[in-house]
Amino acid sequence: MKLEARAVAGFLRDPGACRVVLLYGEDLGQIRERAAALVAAAAGSTDDPFRVVELDRDRIASLPDEAASLPLTGGRRAVRVREVSDTKDTQAAVAAVLASPAPALVVLEGGGLPARTTLRGMLEAAPDGAAIGCYPDDGRSLAETIRETLAAAGVRADAEAAAWLTQHLGADRALTRAELEKLALYAGPAGRVDLAAAMESVGDLSGLSLDDALFAATAGDVARTDRALELALAEDATPVGALRAGLLHLQRLHRARLAVAAGQSPAEAARGARPPVFFRRLDAFARALANWPEPALRAAMGGLAEAERACKRTGAPDQTLVRHAFLTLARRAQARAG
Repeated sequence: MKLEARAVAGFLRDPGACRVVLLYGEDLGQIRERAAALVAAAAGSTDDPFRVVELDRDRIASLPDEAASLPLTGGRRAVRVREVSDTKDTQAAVAAVLASPAPALVVLEGGGLPARTTLRGMLEAAPDGAAIGCYPDDGRSLAETIRETLAAAGVRADAEAAAWLTQHLGADRALTRAELEKLALYAGPAGRVDLAAAMESVGDLSGLSLDDALFAATAGDVARTDRALELALAEDATPVGALRAGLLHLQRLHRARLAVAAGQSPAEAARGARPPVFFRRLDAFARALANWPEPALRAAMGGLAEAERACKRTGAPDQTLVRHAFLTLARRAQARAG
């Protein structure tokens, strides 16, 4: 089955008669979070040695036997398979489970799996299978994640702080929740988060290497862009998430550039940018404003949007594409500054 976004939460609480679930997409934290929720719903916990078994993809051939085994303590068993790939061995193992009466819930984590695969098609077509896309939170879904996570800790964020957080979180749900939990501790029970608190707690820690890459790129520092992006990708930033962050950075520059055209100085436009620029980045932001004319920013935004679309194509070399996009941006800035 193919689930609509609004039905996913209910399904995670009670997968019911479903026997095989594939979690795929770019947000590895969301995949892990949803996998844990499914395993707990089926087996009652995520670490019961009698009812929960974890396999790596090298042991995929044993999946049908593991799914058919009955736990000694009764109840339903859950089999969790990490780093699934769309190989013939995986397809055969999953097909065998679907063709059998095996009662266990099988949860497949396909973080690097392209959206259009034989495995996904198989599970979308199966009455007792499901495929759930896990993509970085953005827009309304990210705002809701921020609100819910802080509310669970008894903390509220004012509008400006919430807007700033939506621009600095979201590439990975697990990291987003970790940053928000840290922010809640900073605010304290029944606390209220303002912009200063959000920037103090999150701004210099979350996605630092990605911010470095973005500011280095618009400043024309090619070497620093390459090093910072490499670090961001090593720290689990996704290529699509990095490109979206780049597009948001350019959009903020573009709005501020229009303010300069209307008579503000680059420094004034940087201070008035929305979402606010972290205070340590204000000088770099103002320099980028002075260096990037409005038509060039429009062209650069188009380039990043096209790179994001290319990354979403099946089998696309997404890391190569994001590196090319960032380094192209940095080289154009370097040429303009020179």
